[in-house]
Amino acid sequence: MSENPSPLGKIDGALISILEQVSDPEIPVLSIMEMGVVRSAIIENDMVKVQITPTYSGCPAMDVIGDDIKKALKKAGYISKIELILAPAWTTDWITPKGRKALEDYGIAAPLDAEADKEALLGNKKIVKCTHCGSKNTRLVSQFGSTACKAQFQCDDCQEPFAYFKCLK
Repeated sequence: MSENPSPLGKIDGALISILEQVSDPEIPVLSIMEMGVVRSAIIENDMVKVQITPTYSGCPAMDVIGDDIKKALKKAGYISKIELILAPAWTTDWITPKGRKALEDYGIAAPLDAEADKEALLGNKKIVKCTHCGSKNTRLVSQFGSTACKAQFQCDDCQEPFAYFKCLK
């Protein structure tokens, strides 16, 4: 699926369950681990060092994510330092299978691969699956949804609107 596999570094086992409890502020049904923004999390000299990558340059949620990580780790008894890592850039390929399922259950169609994404966003093919009824008889309503990383679609079978998470590479 991915040309750009997650550069996930080391994550100390004791930290995984804590980080899995930190939600993405824009899509609260996804953890930051499921979103693929955590690059590494290690304990060094009584300090947790967490590296995170924004989903896109200038993402306003990164400050909130950093603060939420610090709060979660502090609650677990850790002092932490958050480092923003910009390269390699985040890609939707880093969303875990569990995260993709959570997106769809929440009403946001998971990103397609890059080529299919272009076809869907140009309106050339009906390939985005409705999150309500499962039909691919859907159409693009707007290139932009509630955030820049989403597009708005509507199902022509059940008539329900839904968001599609655009492919980012």
